[in-house]
Amino acid sequence: MTSALPAQLERLSARLTLRLGEFSLDVDWQATIGGVVGIFGPSGAGKSTLLRCLAGLEKQCRGTVQLGEHCWQDTARGVFVAPHQRGVGMVFQDSRLFPHLRVRGNLEYGYRRVPLAERRLSFEQVVGWLNLEALLERAPASLSGGERQRVALGRALLAQPRLLLLDEPLAALDQRRKQDTLPYFKLLRETLAIPILYVSHSLDELVASADHLLLLEEGRLAAYGPLDTLLARVDLSLAQRDDAGAVIEATLAGHDPEHHLSYLDVAGQQLSIARQHLAIGATLRLRIHARDVALCLEPPRRSTLLNIIPATLVELAPAGQPGQVMVKLDIGGQTLLARITQKSAQTLALRAGMPVYALIKSVALMA
Repeated sequence: MTSALPAQLERLSARLTLRLGEFSLDVDWQATIGGVVGIFGPSGAGKSTLLRCLAGLEKQCRGTVQLGEHCWQDTARGVFVAPHQRGVGMVFQDSRLFPHLRVRGNLEYGYRRVPLAERRLSFEQVVGWLNLEALLERAPASLSGGERQRVALGRALLAQPRLLLLDEPLAALDQRRKQDTLPYFKLLRETLAIPILYVSHSLDELVASADHLLLLEEGRLAAYGPLDTLLARVDLSLAQRDDAGAVIEATLAGHDPEHHLSYLDVAGQQLSIARQHLAIGATLRLRIHARDVALCLEPPRRSTLLNIIPATLVELAPAGQPGQVMVKLDIGGQTLLARITQKSAQTLALRAGMPVYALIKSVALMA
């Protein structure tokens, strides 16, 4: 399915405060959004609460919310647009399908209420895109968790929203069903032109789906920007996590069927990765964990490592663990992170501006 909607960028302005017991949300965020914005932060940071405030589901929330020319909330002026009038689609952790309706009835629920002139996505398009044809006459109780989430996503899209909110849509699924369902959510970034806010506690989900990242900490906005830029910042809490790492873009350059490998081009350098079932020339987004990158001043002559990439050392910073250092590297204009010991940094006399070699296991690369 190709994009059924014209390219759409919206200016979102949200100045919101909310107090719930010991927790307080205080967010001031203005951005022109399009594609998928991932919302990430530790448990209790206010991710789901922020979505609920934007959707109008937290009536105690005070402040302003405006999408484009539409003001949904302005407490000072007494403006509060009801959730069903905001043009927002929302998918929760639990699908919240209507149990008394078949899948077809759930999908048609919002679709029938949209005037013909405002239907930018057709019923057939959404059903085909989410592979729901075989499920249309089934009851929600007979569906797997992944199937229910696909139906919930379809129902939200068929309501023709101006803004789509996804609140940890895969969190309730086991790992196998999550892997089966994630490709449908990955296509959101490539297929839909409406702005999407995607809350998840999984960075891998957001790396697969999001263009920009909003980082929340203790109910406050800690950072916002392009996803690859934020993941590469060593001054943020993201770099202190065990799964800290950078995202790079690569082009599929070739395959090695005998060894079940594929070869990627990154700024003229070759990376080996587990076999990818994509066409030559396809663009891939790689997430490379800092813990899987080692450094060397000279390329090793005999090694099991296939990926030995020339790089320039940009910055060294504390890694959040005693005796560890986070190293920021430049490879052809893209950023790579490496977590090494402080002793190694001192032994090699590492400093900004040095040429080094990044050593990466092929089996550690994730596309």
